[in-house]
Amino acid sequence: MSAAEEERAEEEEEEETQPVDLIGNRLKEDVVSRGRRGQGSPAHIPLSLQVQPPDPASIRVLRGHQLPVTCLVISPDDRFIFSASKDGSLIKWDVESGKRLCVVPGGKKGTEEQHMGHASHVLCMAISSDGKYLATGDRNKLIMIWDTVTCKRLHIFTGHRDAVSGLSFRKGTHQLYSASHDRCVKVWNVAENAYVETLFGHQDVVTGLDSLSRECCVTAGGRDGTVRLWKIPEESQLVFYGHQGSIDCIQLINEEHMVSGADDGSVALWGLTKKKPLALARQAHGMQDAQGLQQPYWISAVAALRNSDLLATGSHSASVKLWKCGEGFRKLEPLWDIPLVGFVNSLKFSAAGDFLVAGIGQEHRLGRWWRVKEAKNSICIIPLKGRAAAPSPEVPDSS
Repeated sequence: MSAAEEERAEEEEEEETQPVDLIGNRLKEDVVSRGRRGQGSPAHIPLSLQVQPPDPASIRVLRGHQLPVTCLVISPDDRFIFSASKDGSLIKWDVESGKRLCVVPGGKKGTEEQHMGHASHVLCMAISSDGKYLATGDRNKLIMIWDTVTCKRLHIFTGHRDAVSGLSFRKGTHQLYSASHDRCVKVWNVAENAYVETLFGHQDVVTGLDSLSRECCVTAGGRDGTVRLWKIPEESQLVFYGHQGSIDCIQLINEEHMVSGADDGSVALWGLTKKKPLALARQAHGMQDAQGLQQPYWISAVAALRNSDLLATGSHSASVKLWKCGEGFRKLEPLWDIPLVGFVNSLKFSAAGDFLVAGIGQEHRLGRWWRVKEAKNSICIIPLKGRAAAPSPEVPDSS
């Protein structure tokens, strides 16, 4: 029982640090009710019922990258977006105005030291939960650490033997996890510019990675067909099976559930204690006619609004899909389609749950299998408005 109580305390502490937003009051109510019932499961906020279908005309499009956008993150205070591209560039955007606040251009291979930017495709990025550090990873095996305020580069981590494809900071710390096409996961201490350790287990390129508050991370293993949970202190891993194709994207929903997507067109919901999916949506974005053959649209991005039942998935099917996690995460129910043309290479919900950001490209993040010529390499900000409800007490804005 002590472990369960400690786990519950960690989750409640995490939930109570959320900003005042769509889910803030609901979280507090849920924590109280869980305490009364003595339950240890994470907060599960039925937000999907409170969000209206977005108006396509309200989507804002930000242009700045020359080549496909591959990854993006939103600052913890929801004021800024950082994005990167196959052109090697890194851009900091102001959410409210849509203006570019900082641009670090890409350069030629071998010039990383001179021009302070990436010289190859940037494939992934992560921001620390205090908003201090930004980490970016590229095809040249490099991880770069940036000051989020000035966009100055602070450090370069080397050690991976192939493209860096996934990054995540452990929440509440400056511990960084990285995943690579070299099949390894590495742990770094960014505050001390230090390498910590390497984790082995995947049999193919690792395509994605995520983490939350616990000292563990989850990874998508591409064509080895597995999702893995790495328990860092125990030096152990749990292996999950469920997709038929290459697993290309993954995100934690809360400390006990995650969502992943694969090129067989499936989206899977997982509990971290079950080796098979709790729910699986096959052909989640439908079928496409590729060279005379019917194939599922690949799932290229997944996103979860933390501690809620709201998910988003992306492909190149001309729409982003919003989903509801059913009771006990055992159902995946489609809500709406949001029209967006191109490869959806990255998706992120704002912390407040009031907007969703998509990174769009003419090509897939990891290759050039198809090209959607009519797509714009861009950042799309999709407003998510709550349904009309009883007015809640005004909370003074502390920003």
